[in-house]
Amino acid sequence: GGNGLPKYGGIGGGGGNVVISASKQVQDLKNVLRQNPTKRIIAGDGGHSRTMRLLGEPGQDVELSVPPGVSIVTDEGQIIGDLFKHGDSVTVARGGMGGIESSNFLGTPGERKSVRLDLKLLGDVGFVGFPNAGKSTLLKAISRAKPKIASYPFTTIKPNIGHAEFPDFRRITFADLPGLIEGAHANEGMGHAFLKHVERTRVLMLVVDVNGFQFRPHSPLRSALETILILNRELELYRSDLLDKPAILVVTKMDSKGAERTFESLREDLNNFDRLLENSSSQFDSDILPARRITFSDVVPVSAKFSPKTVDYLKWRVRDVIDYHELEKAREAEAVLEADLDRTLADKTNIF
Repeated sequence: GGNGLPKYGGIGGGGGNVVISASKQVQDLKNVLRQNPTKRIIAGDGGHSRTMRLLGEPGQDVELSVPPGVSIVTDEGQIIGDLFKHGDSVTVARGGMGGIESSNFLGTPGERKSVRLDLKLLGDVGFVGFPNAGKSTLLKAISRAKPKIASYPFTTIKPNIGHAEFPDFRRITFADLPGLIEGAHANEGMGHAFLKHVERTRVLMLVVDVNGFQFRPHSPLRSALETILILNRELELYRSDLLDKPAILVVTKMDSKGAERTFESLREDLNNFDRLLENSSSQFDSDILPARRITFSDVVPVSAKFSPKTVDYLKWRVRDVIDYHELEKAREAEAVLEADLDRTLADKTNIF
């Protein structure tokens, strides 16, 4: 802040604040870095008090625009604020106070903070699956996105976003995220760089190859059921509350040989999931078994390449699941409000 003027009791102007706000005009953090290569944001100093102006001018605030979905985190890991939507803002560092009598008319320095901007995608549906499970092909089929598609793992190395549109102009956002590997919860592979995006999606979509998955030639071939168990466990170990989200299981590559028979066997196993886990000591490795089971709202088989009908059914099914759970949340919130109101009325009644 600016200094005061003791002779006339003048007050110095307060220093400016550093504010970070979400703007839909900003696409990603690369633009933010390009505009601020020094990574230092400095607000304006407060003006000194003087005979011609006893009240010093306030310092100018500086506003840094970032894309929606950014968390502002200190070096110690404390989250200062989450900017979920356009217009959200957080004051990161406040300017110092202007000089007044109690400070001997000396302006105080403003706050200094070192923070990290952590961008987490905001999508309605987040794809969760191993590499090469057909996530990118599915995203292309279900939306207008054009992700890179190839027959080798880790084609997707950064998230892709696609928008599915409906005849009534409703739009649902799908996020194709980099493929997981076993140990992702411990930050192996894409690890936390992937899993952090799952936190803000409304629905989890587990995408599983009906034929299973093999990470490397010397790695074990995991069946579709084992793949589901591993994905379940990775989500649980990263953040167990992710299992509370609505989830849909999508079984891909149903155009492959023997897929129908394999899928029916998988569906039967899922219907008897709890009993299967109780008797799984010899059938599955103990390190892939989750302590808590994920619950699927539906299990949908698709062939993203050759069956547009299955993809279209999935798109509408996702919409139904989102609407159902949003309605349930609204009902729960209404029930809480009614209970609070009843308690308030009861308290007032007891007064008399």
